Amino acid sequence: MTEEKKTKTANDSFAIIKTGGKQYVVRKGDVLDVEKLTDEEGKKLVFEDVLLVDDGKTTKVGEPLVEGAKVEAKLVEHGRGRKLHVIRYRAKSRHFRKYGHRQPYSKVEITSIR
Repeated sequence: MTEEKKTKTANDSFAIIKTGGKQYVVRKGDVLDVEKLTDEEGKKLVFEDVLLVDDGKTTKVGEPLVEGAKVEAKLVEHGRGRKLHVIRYRAKSRHFRKYGHRQPYSKVEITSIR
């Protein structure tokens, strides 16, 4: 078996951002669903809560945030996730309740990492 060594290039740059109480690994051109944002569709966004930046050569780790790092994105659309069915049941009392929930989200496209 031959092993190929993968060399890092400028296209391998990535960052870890924090938004909506969650952390996401992002690369330029990625489209991801995040917790709903209040901005309107088509607007440019700047995520300043950047926890890590790797440009393919060096890695900067924040304590807790990387100084001066920004991730720019474009808000593509708002939407709602698929329906989740929630069932509450109490044993021996014939109590049963079923309802659904659809979590709202915003779809963003990463345009640059600085």
